[in-house]
Amino acid sequence: MKTLSVDLGERTYPIYIGCGLLDRPELYARHIGGRQVLVVTNEVVAPLYLDRVLAQLSDYRVATAVVPDGEPYKSMDSAMTVFAALLEHRYSRNATLIALGGGVIGDLAGFAAACYQRGVPFIQIPTTLLAQVDSSVGGKTAVNHPLGKNMIGAFYQPQCVLADTETLATLPDRELSAGLAEVIKYGLIRDREFFLWLEASIDGLLARDPELLSQAIERSCRNKAQVVAADEKESGERATLNLGHTFGHAIETGSGYGVCLHGEAVAIGMCQAADLSARLGWLDSAEFGRIVALLERARLPVVPPPELAPDRFLELMAVDKKNIDGSLRLILLRGIGQATLPVSVDAAPLRETLEHYGRG
Repeated sequence: MKTLSVDLGERTYPIYIGCGLLDRPELYARHIGGRQVLVVTNEVVAPLYLDRVLAQLSDYRVATAVVPDGEPYKSMDSAMTVFAALLEHRYSRNATLIALGGGVIGDLAGFAAACYQRGVPFIQIPTTLLAQVDSSVGGKTAVNHPLGKNMIGAFYQPQCVLADTETLATLPDRELSAGLAEVIKYGLIRDREFFLWLEASIDGLLARDPELLSQAIERSCRNKAQVVAADEKESGERATLNLGHTFGHAIETGSGYGVCLHGEAVAIGMCQAADLSARLGWLDSAEFGRIVALLERARLPVVPPPELAPDRFLELMAVDKKNIDGSLRLILLRGIGQATLPVSVDAAPLRETLEHYGRG
């Protein structure tokens, strides 16, 4: 097992990475203060891993909340399901929530934990690659609204992140690739050497080589932990973690939540951000080509859905948390490993990207 730390003063917490961690009761016990535990999971993950988690919690009063699987269910309705479970069992402020699942479950359970009785502890047990390398770390919690993704939420840090790499064995190939999009993102925004390593290792990662996956998860989490420790509330550097996300969230909202996986939408969005960076003269054509090639090798889409016309894209991108006073601001690239802080861009090159990217 490898242990990293997200250093946030009195709210510092560990990230445990390793194989078989679900079956280690001492890891749970370190981070559960009371006797009441609610495990939040979904209908796909529950048959696979819920019993193993419950077996480690025999000393606690445990209840479960199981919601349907998928992005459409990261909603206020699902949050109400979690709140109802807590209230029906008369759980107090000493209760601990456990998020067992991918990014949707982590965001949902974290949001519920932040709200219930004005805040109760929660533990992240991410079971997808995307959640292990990104969404489980850093304390961003949210639910979606039909008009915008992740627009209702809170910054709320977990007690720990328990990333059992064994759970990736049951991950569908499409979900594995979606997670690799967020892994590649770290190389693009701040870790050029990691990007080079990914170019050399992508085939092994797709083949689920356990050592390579462990290295990729650790390097990704280390990058994110450093960014979050420096800028917890996204007032500066943390915004770079949103490379491709303004485009990507527009794709998810415009296509319908769940049609395009989050990682797939981010991959397309990173290509669009790279294209715009190249149009602005910040990224040379060779590096742009390497970015697209690596994403394609990771079996990710690189072309936005044809039904999203430029005007619709702009309408959806206007609903973004980085925007200020109606001004659209984007994370772009000045090279592989060098992201900008949010910048406002002229309408003309942005429209060129929206109109022309992916035609060839």
